[in-house]
Amino acid sequence: MNGIGAGVDVSKAYLDVAVFQQNEVRRFDNGAAGWRALVTWLKPYGPGQVVLEATGGYEQRALGALHEAGLPMRRINPRQVRSFARATGQLAKTDRIDARILAHVASVIDLVPFQPLDADAAKLRQYKARRDHLVQNIATEKQRRRQLDDPILRADLDAHIAYMEQALHRIEQVIADLIKDTPQARIDRTIKGVGPAMVATMICDLPELGHLSRKAIAKLVGVAPLNRDSGFFVGQRSTWGGRAGPRSALYMSALTAAHHDPQLKAFYAALIGRGKPKKLALVAVMRKLIVILNARMREAIAAAPTP
Repeated sequence: MNGIGAGVDVSKAYLDVAVFQQNEVRRFDNGAAGWRALVTWLKPYGPGQVVLEATGGYEQRALGALHEAGLPMRRINPRQVRSFARATGQLAKTDRIDARILAHVASVIDLVPFQPLDADAAKLRQYKARRDHLVQNIATEKQRRRQLDDPILRADLDAHIAYMEQALHRIEQVIADLIKDTPQARIDRTIKGVGPAMVATMICDLPELGHLSRKAIAKLVGVAPLNRDSGFFVGQRSTWGGRAGPRSALYMSALTAAHHDPQLKAFYAALIGRGKPKKLALVAVMRKLIVILNARMREAIAAAPTP
């Protein structure tokens, strides 16, 4: 990474772009014509990293287009950006300020390169997002049903829940078809506890799997133990941060693997036998599981025929 960083603040309609230590902040439309103009303006600077925030989906198409145009794209968690801004004394927040902060981040922090999804994975992401919405909505409607006494309202909710459960079943069948021949699905068969939900998460939300070191992938997911030491004080290691979606899916897989996968069951039992709390032992299983998945994905990538 060289010292030149660029930042892109994303909104639904616009992209505000700054280059570190340059006064100008340029605004482009968040569409195909705007992306082309952005690339033409930014490339002569030769940025080592171009950073934008995860903004709930508005960044997806721009991120892919800019990467395809040859820019070294990076995506960062907004929480990390706000912490960086506060550390530099910048408390105000506007689109132009955010672009400058992102450019500063890009110039001083070496971030994980963006890994684009292929067409199949992009399609899978849409189905996975729909599945996640249905699961959440079904749980919400069931909670509402428990609070109702009126038979007409309960019958209406029952019909709605039944409809969503049928839709969920259809979506999960499509997801199973989309993932069945992927390297991630073949890895799934080697570890008890890694099911279709985890496989879809690996494909859609963790494309870096197999491309990073064991420490980097654990930190990316949020299961790497972080030190809290100062002087003579040695604090308890803890895990936090990381990508919420992959971490949640990894937790559910680890719950099953800790009781049914021979290797991870023995690992979990050994930790409990040494007096470790169950929660801590389960986090350790999560970390070991993602490290195993990362190593096996790296092997699958290496064994894949060169296109």
